[in-house]
Amino acid sequence: MYDVVLLVEQELTEPDAKRVVDLHQDLPEAVKYHVLVPCHNAEAGVEASLSALGTADLYGSGLANQREDLAEAQKAIDSEAKDCTGRSVQRLQDLGQQAEGGISHDRPIDALTSTVKKVGGQEVIILTRPHIVAEFFHLDWTNSARRHLGVPVLHLLEYEEQKAKK
Repeated sequence: MYDVVLLVEQELTEPDAKRVVDLHQDLPEAVKYHVLVPCHNAEAGVEASLSALGTADLYGSGLANQREDLAEAQKAIDSEAKDCTGRSVQRLQDLGQQAEGGISHDRPIDALTSTVKKVGGQEVIILTRPHIVAEFFHLDWTNSARRHLGVPVLHLLEYEEQKAKK
C-alpha cells in the first residue's frame, strides 16, 4: 500500500481529485489517500484579532461572556470542515480509490507531520489556493512541510475553471 497524505485548504473539486489520482496511476501498488483539512479555532482567532488590534484590554473581559457564542461558531466551523472532508474523500472514492479523512485543530504542519507518521505516509500533496506573499517569504505549508518531513512533498494549486469570454 502506498499512502499519500493530502493537506487541503478547502474541498477537493472533481478536477483536483482526478489530477491527484492521475499522479499515481502508474504505481504498481494500491494507493490510499488520507485527506487532512485544517479547522480554524474560532475562540483563538477572535482573541488573536483583539490582541493584534491592541484592544484586548477593552474587550478581553467581554470575551469571557461570549464563550457560548464562540462554542456555537466552532461547532459550525467543525461541521463545515467535516462535510468538506467527507465530500473530498467521496470524490476520491468515486474515482475508485481508497480514501479516508479527518479534520485537525492543530497547526496545519503539526497535523500533517502527525498524520504522515501515523499512517506511514510515503508522499504528501498540499493543495491550496495561490498564496503569493507566503510563497515569496517561504512561509507557506509546502516549504514548512519540506523542512519537517522526510518524504516527497508536492504543492498543487487548486484547479480554476477558465470562464468563457463573452
